[in-house]
Amino acid sequence: MTDAFASPLLEIDGLTVRRQREALLDGVSFKVQRGTLHVLVGPNGAGKTTLLSAILGQIAFSGRIVATWIGRGAIGYVPQTFAVDPTLPVTVEDFLALTRQRRPVCLGVSQRTRDAVARLLGRVQLAGLERRPLAALSGGELRRVLLAHALEPEPELLLLDEPTAGLDEIAIRILEDALATATREARTTVLMVSHDLNQVRRIADHVTVLDRRILADGPLRVVLSEGAGLEALTMAAARCDVRL
Repeated sequence: MTDAFASPLLEIDGLTVRRQREALLDGVSFKVQRGTLHVLVGPNGAGKTTLLSAILGQIAFSGRIVATWIGRGAIGYVPQTFAVDPTLPVTVEDFLALTRQRRPVCLGVSQRTRDAVARLLGRVQLAGLERRPLAALSGGELRRVLLAHALEPEPELLLLDEPTAGLDEIAIRILEDALATATREARTTVLMVSHDLNQVRRIADHVTVLDRRILADGPLRVVLSEGAGLEALTMAAARCDVRL
């Protein structure tokens, strides 16, 4: 195994984000190991979305964020919210084709792109929805389309901000299965925000409990077995709308 494969994909060191005099994140340091499903847990206002925004380069910060890429450093991202204009006649196929062919979608979708879209929808169990208007999708269907969009080209790092919030149990399990497949087969590294502690127990390899600072950080079994880590996780759950 090379040093690149053995090293963490992401190292966050002393990350601080301020809004005027308020510290949204204060000296946050942790590592995301390559090929793992790493979950961020914390109360509302803990800085979880702010942390993802810093990693994406969307906001200013002090400290260091170091990524060690093996390939071309592709990042997939599923945001917490995604507004769809109901007046736009955009289908699921149109949306997924936008970044998969050079020709404008309004001039038609190539057969090669159609095949790629069908394959992507199959990965998130939405086969046959190519012609469905984007605005007609349920919340769970839209979240799965966004995940499909983020999964190709295969990202080295996949960031997800509460991707299962508000979804029914079937949609949650479909998303979890897709993430498990991505980490297992494509060795995608996943950094995900979740408020569902049962979900954390089901799928997480590593957990970071955040409340503007690091409260606990480590492999799931270690965090759950250590008194301080379990207490931090329980306190985080008590201070936000989570599923226990």
